[in-house]
Amino acid sequence: MAKILVTDPIHEDALRKLEELGEVVVLEDADEEEIREHVRDADAWVVRSGTRVTRELIEEAKNLKVIARAGVGVDNIDVKAATERGIIVVNAPESSSISVAEHTMGLILALARKIPQADRSVRRGEWDRKRFMGVELAGKTLGLIGLGRIGQQVAKRAKAFEMEVIAYDPYIPKKVAEELGVELVDELEELLERADVVSIHVPLTEETEGMIGEEELKRMKSSAFLVNCARGKIVDEEALIKALKEGWIAGAALDVFAEEPPGEDHPLYELDNVVLTPHIGGSTGEAQRAAGLIVAREIERVLKGEIPENVVNLPLAGVPDDVRELMEVGERLADAAAQVLEGRLRWVQVKVGGELEDREKEALKRAVLKGCLDRVLTEPVTMVNAVDVAERRGIEFEFTVSDELEGGEVEVVVRSDEDEISLRGELVEDRVYLTSVNGYEVRFKLSGPTLFVWHVDRPGVIGEVGIILGEHRVNVAAMEVGRRERGGEAIMVIRTDEEPPEECLRAIDEVEPVRRVELVRC
Repeated sequence: MAKILVTDPIHEDALRKLEELGEVVVLEDADEEEIREHVRDADAWVVRSGTRVTRELIEEAKNLKVIARAGVGVDNIDVKAATERGIIVVNAPESSSISVAEHTMGLILALARKIPQADRSVRRGEWDRKRFMGVELAGKTLGLIGLGRIGQQVAKRAKAFEMEVIAYDPYIPKKVAEELGVELVDELEELLERADVVSIHVPLTEETEGMIGEEELKRMKSSAFLVNCARGKIVDEEALIKALKEGWIAGAALDVFAEEPPGEDHPLYELDNVVLTPHIGGSTGEAQRAAGLIVAREIERVLKGEIPENVVNLPLAGVPDDVRELMEVGERLADAAAQVLEGRLRWVQVKVGGELEDREKEALKRAVLKGCLDRVLTEPVTMVNAVDVAERRGIEFEFTVSDELEGGEVEVVVRSDEDEISLRGELVEDRVYLTSVNGYEVRFKLSGPTLFVWHVDRPGVIGEVGIILGEHRVNVAAMEVGRRERGGEAIMVIRTDEEPPEECLRAIDEVEPVRRVELVRC
């Protein structure tokens, strides 16, 4: 009989389902030593966000076949350690989509009709109807930042309210938006300027952190509302407070905060044009039940020897070490290339220096596509679902064996309608080194904030860029210049100790010989 360890609370219906599969041991609020004792002979392990599944605990688990996260995020699980041990990690990515979408609509209605303020007023014995004049949603424009699973559910509900829906998402094909009756816009600025309600549905990444700041808030209509049910740090809270106080926007509704819970004296508490909830977007009985039942079914599939549907990782048992190295290089190069690429990703090519077996090609393909998409999409992108995610977005893939590459080298080429980026690299002493950018030879370790600066090879350019970085107190850790001929086009690759601010990047871009500057978070 299988032993199933449960170390966080899950829905009782899910527990009953698990009991049909084997012996269920429930350890809520257990310490690490108690978990260690029981995980040693467990076949399956169910967690939510409370338990940290560390490498040390995974290495203790001699029989473990599957780790199941009854929810979406797996940041509390050492997925790499599980992968190395051949342990499948599953989650329930769609379990809370409807709950979060409904909560989003509830917050929009609360803002539009001033429902929380009116409730408080009536409880105080007041009856001031004029004070709570609201606005209709019908005919208004909803701007969705992110059109993934949750964004799509919000769009469907907003259409039922007769709202016009526009969306900004560089990784969703227009066909998907058209099927939803959503207009896809190319620039975030356009969405902010047109929308009466802006709702955020993107993951928190280095790229999206602080994406809604003072400049973006000033672009919004003074009558517009901002809603955030995604992650708190996507919005600059200081800028938002200023916007609400000074009337740049009419109001905001937040289910998430930069720090959770917020401090007792948080300035948002003093504002009457803001609605606040304690990160409860996915907190419904239906969502919790769905998450538990989804992972219970996934565990059943694994225990029967079947392939589960929501696999987060791809166990690498049997994949040779040299192919694993190619996969690591390919994923890192793809991540960097996708950050540099301008426009919507349409096409990906991976080149290697030698022949691979079909399953090895497939593993490398999945690693590269994961690198291209994982940082920028709301839904988790793994080596298991990367191909499906890319196909749904109309991204084409090509695999090539090139005589120009050595055995351990990988080249990743990404293309949009208006841009193409090619990065080549290799693994040296467990470090990924960049060896070529669009054919310009460099020798550069991919690590930390990195600037790619295309420029004309003229005396003084390096100095000007260095001065600008110094003026913004950004320290240069390493630099490499690649060129084909003296006085021609060249590329400067600069690693810095801290991430250059936006005004620093703009100043570099204004240097006359500089053609383009891009920040890559490695």
